[in-house]
Amino acid sequence: MFEKGRYIVYGTTGVCEIEDITSPDIKGVPEDRLYYVLNPCFKKGNRIFTPVDNEKVVIRAVMTEEEASSLVDAIPSIEELWEKDDKVRELRYKEAIRSCNPREWIQIIKTSYLRREQRRAQGKKATTVDERYFKAAEDHLYAELSIALKMPKEEVKDYIQARLEKK
Repeated sequence: MFEKGRYIVYGTTGVCEIEDITSPDIKGVPEDRLYYVLNPCFKKGNRIFTPVDNEKVVIRAVMTEEEASSLVDAIPSIEELWEKDDKVRELRYKEAIRSCNPREWIQIIKTSYLRREQRRAQGKKATTVDERYFKAAEDHLYAELSIALKMPKEEVKDYIQARLEKK
């Protein structure tokens, strides 16, 4: 169980702060069942109530600053998701987003970026699927790195580029 005030990754919602841990007074909810009250960090206006023992949605701690730095340093060695079949690739993208695994988000970003560049070289546009999952993976990754590295989300991309250029 996580503590009040901690940051977690909650499924495809992304990074949330635990506002409270309570047994809500909601009809049909057992009085002894604890719920997290979550505030999504980058999707304002939403509050999420989810059982502490929820096993249907991935709930994990946001990576530490050290883990975030190591992940950024590892980006060049993370393999792309090369899949020739468009439908299979989209399925792999979808699974990677749902996994809540930052390494898999990086795989999507790298794959989509390289595919976009290949298509541009052929005089074609990037596919809608590649663009959609590229944006989703980038959004999730930058949100988590923003919290872990204690920097504004808008600065994360430049931070990554600068850090990789030093290597």
